[in-house]
Amino acid sequence: MNSKVKVTADEAGNVVVPSTNNSEYGHIRVEQTRAIFDDKGFARIKSISALIPGLIADLRSFEWKAGQEIDGKIIAKESLTPFNPKDPERDYKVAGKTGVVCCIDGQPIYRKTFYSTDSNCQDVFVYDEKGNPISHNNGEAIRVAYKQLAEKESKKSTRTIRARGFDAL
Repeated sequence: MNSKVKVTADEAGNVVVPSTNNSEYGHIRVEQTRAIFDDKGFARIKSISALIPGLIADLRSFEWKAGQEIDGKIIAKESLTPFNPKDPERDYKVAGKTGVVCCIDGQPIYRKTFYSTDSNCQDVFVYDEKGNPISHNNGEAIRVAYKQLAEKESKKSTRTIRARGFDAL
Protein backbone atom coordinates (compact mmCIF):
# COMPACT_ATOMS: atom_id res chain seq x y z
CA MET A 1 0.00 0.00 0.00
CA ASN A 2 2.89 2.37 0.74
CA SER A 3 5.79 2.93 -1.62
CA LYS A 4 9.41 2.94 -0.54
CA VAL A 5 10.80 6.26 0.69
CA LYS A 6 12.63 8.04 -2.12
CA VAL A 7 15.47 10.56 -1.83
CA THR A 8 14.93 13.76 -3.84
CA ALA A 9 17.17 16.58 -5.05
CA ASP A 10 16.65 20.32 -5.38
CA GLU A 11 16.48 22.15 -8.76
CA ALA A 12 20.29 22.22 -8.93
CA GLY A 13 20.52 18.45 -8.36
CA ASN A 14 21.74 18.67 -4.75
CA VAL A 15 20.58 15.92 -2.41
CA VAL A 16 22.08 17.66 0.65
CA VAL A 17 20.71 21.21 0.76
CA PRO A 18 22.57 23.68 3.00
CA SER A 19 20.65 25.90 5.41
CA THR A 20 20.36 29.55 4.39
CA ASN A 21 20.94 30.54 8.04
CA ASN A 22 23.95 28.36 8.95
CA SER A 23 26.16 26.63 6.39
CA GLU A 24 27.10 23.85 8.84
CA TYR A 25 23.53 22.55 8.76
CA GLY A 26 21.25 21.37 6.02
CA HIS A 27 18.62 18.83 5.09
CA ILE A 28 17.76 16.00 2.76
CA ARG A 29 14.21 15.85 1.35
CA VAL A 30 12.52 12.45 1.05
CA GLU A 31 9.09 11.53 -0.26
CA GLN A 32 6.73 8.57 -0.20
CA THR A 33 3.39 7.71 -1.73
CA ARG A 34 0.99 6.48 0.95
CA ALA A 35 -2.61 5.49 1.39
CA ILE A 36 -4.10 8.11 3.72
CA PHE A 37 -7.39 7.51 5.54
CA ASP A 38 -9.20 10.50 7.01
CA ASP A 39 -11.28 10.51 10.20
CA LYS A 40 -14.35 9.41 8.21
CA GLY A 41 -12.48 6.49 6.65
CA PHE A 42 -12.16 8.12 3.20
CA ALA A 43 -9.04 6.84 1.43
CA ARG A 44 -6.69 8.84 -0.78
CA ILE A 45 -3.36 8.01 -2.34
CA LYS A 46 -1.09 10.92 -1.51
CA SER A 47 2.55 11.83 -1.93
CA ILE A 48 4.03 13.12 1.31
CA SER A 49 7.49 14.46 1.99
CA ALA A 50 9.73 15.18 4.95
CA LEU A 51 13.00 16.95 5.57
CA ILE A 52 15.81 15.17 7.35
CA PRO A 53 17.81 17.93 9.07
CA GLY A 54 21.37 17.53 10.27
CA LEU A 55 24.96 18.59 10.03
CA ILE A 56 26.11 18.83 6.40
CA ALA A 57 29.00 16.42 7.06
CA ASP A 58 26.68 13.82 8.58
CA LEU A 59 24.10 14.11 5.80
CA ARG A 60 26.78 13.77 3.11
CA SER A 61 28.18 10.67 4.85
CA PHE A 62 24.93 8.82 3.96
CA GLU A 63 26.01 9.08 0.29
CA TRP A 64 22.39 9.03 -0.85
CA LYS A 65 21.61 9.78 -4.48
CA ALA A 66 18.55 11.42 -6.03
CA GLY A 67 15.92 8.79 -6.76
CA GLN A 68 17.45 6.26 -4.37
CA GLU A 69 14.93 4.21 -2.41
CA ILE A 70 15.60 3.82 1.30
CA ASP A 71 13.94 1.75 4.00
CA GLY A 72 11.63 3.47 6.44
CA LYS A 73 8.46 5.51 6.49
CA ILE A 74 7.32 9.11 6.49
CA ILE A 75 4.83 9.86 9.24
CA ALA A 76 2.77 12.86 10.22
CA LYS A 77 2.67 14.12 13.77
CA GLU A 78 -0.04 16.46 15.00
CA SER A 79 0.01 18.39 18.24
CA LEU A 80 -1.62 21.25 20.09
CA THR A 81 1.89 22.39 21.07
CA PRO A 82 4.11 24.05 18.42
CA PHE A 83 7.03 22.00 17.14
CA ASN A 84 9.04 25.23 16.92
CA PRO A 85 8.09 27.72 19.66
CA LYS A 86 10.17 30.45 17.95
CA ASP A 87 8.11 30.14 14.74
CA PRO A 88 4.85 28.38 15.66
CA GLU A 89 2.96 29.47 12.51
CA ARG A 90 5.41 27.45 10.42
CA ASP A 91 3.70 24.15 11.22
CA TYR A 92 0.02 25.10 11.30
CA LYS A 93 -2.28 22.40 9.94
CA VAL A 94 -4.14 24.21 7.16
CA ALA A 95 -7.33 23.01 5.46
CA GLY A 96 -6.38 22.53 1.82
CA LYS A 97 -6.24 25.69 -0.28
CA THR A 98 -8.49 27.65 2.09
CA GLY A 99 -5.76 29.08 4.29
CA VAL A 100 -7.94 28.27 7.32
CA VAL A 101 -5.94 26.85 10.23
CA CYS A 102 -7.49 23.66 11.61
CA CYS A 103 -8.35 24.16 15.28
CA ILE A 104 -9.75 22.33 18.27
CA ASP A 105 -11.86 24.66 20.38
CA GLY A 106 -10.04 27.66 18.90
CA GLN A 107 -6.57 26.25 19.57
CA PRO A 108 -4.47 25.71 16.41
CA ILE A 109 -3.33 22.24 15.44
CA TYR A 110 0.31 21.85 14.43
CA ARG A 111 1.28 19.22 11.85
CA LYS A 112 4.71 18.14 10.69
CA THR A 113 6.09 15.20 8.75
CA PHE A 114 9.09 13.15 9.83
CA TYR A 115 11.18 10.38 8.31
CA SER A 116 11.73 7.27 10.43
CA THR A 117 13.85 4.20 9.72
CA ASP A 118 11.11 2.20 11.49
CA SER A 119 8.67 1.17 8.74
CA ASN A 120 6.16 0.14 11.44
CA CYS A 121 5.91 3.56 13.09
CA GLN A 122 2.51 5.25 13.03
CA ASP A 123 1.15 8.73 12.47
CA VAL A 124 0.45 10.67 15.68
CA PHE A 125 -2.82 12.57 15.97
CA VAL A 126 -4.63 14.72 18.50
CA TYR A 127 -7.26 12.66 20.36
CA ASP A 128 -10.56 13.55 21.98
CA GLU A 129 -11.51 12.55 25.52
CA LYS A 130 -12.70 9.13 24.26
CA GLY A 131 -9.39 8.37 22.57
CA ASN A 132 -10.62 8.99 19.02
CA PRO A 133 -8.44 10.96 16.62
CA ILE A 134 -9.85 14.42 15.93
CA SER A 135 -8.74 16.38 12.87
CA HIS A 136 -10.41 19.67 13.87
CA ASN A 137 -13.72 21.06 15.10
CA ASN A 138 -13.86 24.28 13.09
CA GLY A 139 -15.53 22.63 10.12
CA GLU A 140 -18.03 25.45 9.54
CA ALA A 141 -15.24 28.00 8.94
CA ILE A 142 -13.57 25.56 6.56
CA ARG A 143 -16.84 24.89 4.66
CA VAL A 144 -17.42 28.65 4.27
CA ALA A 145 -13.87 29.12 2.96
CA TYR A 146 -14.28 26.27 0.45
CA LYS A 147 -17.60 27.75 -0.71
CA GLN A 148 -15.93 31.13 -1.23
CA LEU A 149 -13.11 29.49 -3.19
CA ALA A 150 -15.62 27.65 -5.39
CA GLU A 151 -17.56 30.86 -6.05
CA LYS A 152 -14.34 32.69 -6.93
CA GLU A 153 -13.30 29.90 -9.33
CA SER A 154 -16.78 29.87 -10.90
CA LYS A 155 -16.64 33.63 -11.53
CA LYS A 156 -13.13 33.29 -12.95
CA SER A 157 -14.27 30.54 -15.34
CA THR A 158 -17.29 32.59 -16.46
CA ARG A 159 -15.07 35.62 -17.19
CA THR A 160 -12.68 33.44 -19.20
CA ILE A 161 -15.52 31.99 -21.28
CA ARG A 162 -16.96 35.45 -21.99
CA ALA A 163 -13.55 36.89 -22.81
CA ARG A 164 -13.05 34.19 -25.42
CA GLY A 165 -16.43 34.91 -26.99
CA PHE A 166 -18.12 31.68 -25.98
CA ASP A 167 -20.98 33.31 -24.06
CA ALA A 168 -23.32 32.87 -27.04
CA LEU A 169 -23.09 29.07 -26.87
